[in-house]
Amino acid sequence: MSVTLLGWYDRHAREMPWRVGPQARKAGERPDAYAVWMSEIMLQQTTVATVRDYFRRFIARWPTVRDLAAAEDAEVMAEWAGLGYYARARNLLKCARVVVAEHGGAFPADHAQLLKLPGIGPYTAAAVSSIAFDLPHAVLDGNVERVMARLYDIHTPLPEAKPLLMARAEALTPETRPGDYAQAVMDLGATICTPKSPACGICPWREPCAARIAGTMGELPKKTPKKPKPVRHGTVYLGRRADGAWLLETRPERGLLGGMLGWPGSEWIGTDQPHPESPPPAPGDWEEVAGDVRHTFTHFHLILRVMLAELPHDCTPARGRFYTRAEFGPADLPTVMRKAYDLVQ
Repeated sequence: MSVTLLGWYDRHAREMPWRVGPQARKAGERPDAYAVWMSEIMLQQTTVATVRDYFRRFIARWPTVRDLAAAEDAEVMAEWAGLGYYARARNLLKCARVVVAEHGGAFPADHAQLLKLPGIGPYTAAAVSSIAFDLPHAVLDGNVERVMARLYDIHTPLPEAKPLLMARAEALTPETRPGDYAQAVMDLGATICTPKSPACGICPWREPCAARIAGTMGELPKKTPKKPKPVRHGTVYLGRRADGAWLLETRPERGLLGGMLGWPGSEWIGTDQPHPESPPPAPGDWEEVAGDVRHTFTHFHLILRVMLAELPHDCTPARGRFYTRAEFGPADLPTVMRKAYDLVQ
């Protein structure tokens, strides 16, 4: 079966800025482990379409892992702004620095050693092992889970089904061209075996697919129903001086948006509690802006009240500092903070 899929991949592989295509690999070109690792970190819970431009900018600015390891934290976090799941950016820096300090600036070609690096879990270690180093480790992302569930007509719901799906994926992973195979099965899920209306008629695995034979492909993979996300609320303060400088602060390293630039504000608490009190970060005539900011994180929905004030030039803030127009642009902010900025424009 792997031979059939690899033949399909040789003809239909997607072009990615971080990928060495099958023909180039056959000609002897090897993937850059740094590029493979960076793309896999960026792609966690993010679409390929979104990641492409971020990846190109990162590689252009920090072309090697040594360049990234030497970068200023704030610069990397600003470049990451808008990509979400900001713990990934913090781990990106930590991992780069460990690779330089402990591995001489080269990612280890060893699955067990990769697992010890910051921010690298089982999936990323398998992806880097197989794609960058051609080691036979099975990858299991959402696309592969869907392909395995349909190929073997597995009705056990996710996440309970993960061990069984992994076992199936491991059994299919070949010793020959495992890196191409890993990308092939992910491409199959992304382009043919899609969540809705899979293109079974042109699928290279059409004949052995048990779900196609049973007519159950549209039902799979099954998933345990998720609990409704809770709602939290809070307040942010947007203070601006007459010269155009904005009052901002760097958020604590730990927690959501850790290390990112943002507006001073309150804690985010459940809507069943009173609106969180938080004194303004500087004295001024603060007024509530019409409307609110709504944003969804992985585990909750957030609603923010926005307060705005024009602050005097000699203002001494209790929190944060003023960033001049030359130092700050809205693109430096994470999405939820940029929404607050957009609200007051």
